[in-house]
Amino acid sequence: MIDQTHVEALYDCDVIDNRGEKIGSVKQIWLEDGTGEPMWAEVHTGLFGLRQSFVPIQQGEVSGGGITVPVSKEQVKDAPSVHTDDNRMSDEEQEALYRHYGMIPHAKTGDHDRIDGGQDRKRAAMENREQPARHGRRDEGAEVTLAEEKLDVGTRKVEAGRVRLVKHTVTEQRNITVPVTHEEVRVVREPATGQPGRAFADEQAEVTLHREEPVVQKRTEATERVRLEKNAVTEQRDVKGEVRKERVEVERDGEPRDRR
Repeated sequence: MIDQTHVEALYDCDVIDNRGEKIGSVKQIWLEDGTGEPMWAEVHTGLFGLRQSFVPIQQGEVSGGGITVPVSKEQVKDAPSVHTDDNRMSDEEQEALYRHYGMIPHAKTGDHDRIDGGQDRKRAAMENREQPARHGRRDEGAEVTLAEEKLDVGTRKVEAGRVRLVKHTVTEQRNITVPVTHEEVRVVREPATGQPGRAFADEQAEVTLHREEPVVQKRTEATERVRLEKNAVTEQRDVKGEVRKERVEVERDGEPRDRR
């Protein structure tokens, strides 16, 4: 439980949600009007700490230099905006915070929680040093927030070209040697015996000769398959980009601007 004794130690503490995630850093403490008990922590959140969100700390626990609160980071992110130009919180704004966090407000009179930072508080603290400190806003002096740009380098897939397989027909000449056979005649003479069949009569005998001729026929058969496959090749590319960075200089009245 957080009470008045923790107020001074809470500034710049990390606020941790109920799941152990950091919400932001405490910049101001808002106190219960009348009792002075810590009620809300104004926390700077966001990428550069530019957003201000209100976190209930009544049920928070202080440990390890941080505050653990029983709410989630998402709840704080979606909390209603509160306008604190006059260092006060209106009834409507506080009721909106109660509803958002599911809290039940305590009965009280007068204004709702407001920053404890007026001259009356300081005077009372000087008169009674034994009372716990009730500072709701700490004098932090002047400050500026610096920012710089970072390069987030990634990759994206783009079309680099297309490759296709195109089949077309090519005619070429083939020379093939084929062995062919042909028949030839030769005269064979051998002695005869016995009586001749027809003596002194005209007679003829013939034989039929054959030869082979080349015959060309064509057939179609598959010879091979051709396909395209993609392989991923990783290479190193240098990426350049300009980033801006803010610097801070200290200037004093009466000094030249080029003097640091």
